[in-house]
Amino acid sequence: MYASAVRGLLVRGMLAGLIAGLFAFAVAYVVGEPPVRGSIAVEEAQAAQDAASAPSAHAGHGGDAASGEAAEEEEELVSRPVQSTFGLATGVLVYGVALGGIASLAFSFALGRIGGFSPRATAALTAAGAFATVYLVPFLKYPATPPAVGNPDTIGQRTTLFFLMILLSVLLGIGAIILGRRLAPRLGNWNATLTASAGFIVAAALAFAFLPDNSDAVQPGFPAALLWEFRVASLAVQLVLWAVFAVVFGVLAQRLLAARADGAEGTAPAQQEAPALG
Repeated sequence: MYASAVRGLLVRGMLAGLIAGLFAFAVAYVVGEPPVRGSIAVEEAQAAQDAASAPSAHAGHGGDAASGEAAEEEEELVSRPVQSTFGLATGVLVYGVALGGIASLAFSFALGRIGGFSPRATAALTAAGAFATVYLVPFLKYPATPPAVGNPDTIGQRTTLFFLMILLSVLLGIGAIILGRRLAPRLGNWNATLTASAGFIVAAALAFAFLPDNSDAVQPGFPAALLWEFRVASLAVQLVLWAVFAVVFGVLAQRLLAARADGAEGTAPAQQEAPALG
């Protein structure tokens, strides 16, 4: 009976993710691109310094041929202007649509099950929880770094650790919600929420302690100010993405569920019809 409602929420979640992606792209381009360009300039300066200090044995005809081959191998398949505009926009928009769809499904399950919140409030709580578990907690353990900054030989290991942290964070978040619901009848909603939140923080701290650090994620000598600027920009992009999604999706979901409630005879307000959506 409510499959159409879930489908409608999914479509609206993807639309809200697309709109949020547009705002996130604007922030990424204006705030995030300068430190990226700066990190590339640092990499190029370091490469030029290494080439200048290379042994003279590489000079001569054979060395020139080798240098020409290396230059051909390092030639970019996609130019930097395209990467920073069309490529960046495509990546951010696809990311926003995908996360919007997933968040809308989480919203469908959460609405009416985490308290008597309206669709708008539930959308805000869902977005806040997704931002915290999918990005903020993993970011605190493995902060974002500009391209070509870390050791290229450990990219696979670092990527695996980052996604492992995301998985653990999401599972811990789900566990905290389940714990809070079970403690609510005995402790009350407020105390149960505080207890579950404290449990999540303790469990996340244990994960931080036991998972290895990315000691080679940043090369020695990389400008600290530039690294800080990039990380703040990365955090700002995610904040804008989830904040815009929460507002847009909250409005769309509220209208959809209110229209369904008005169209049904003797139906309770939209937020009370939510438990059946999952």
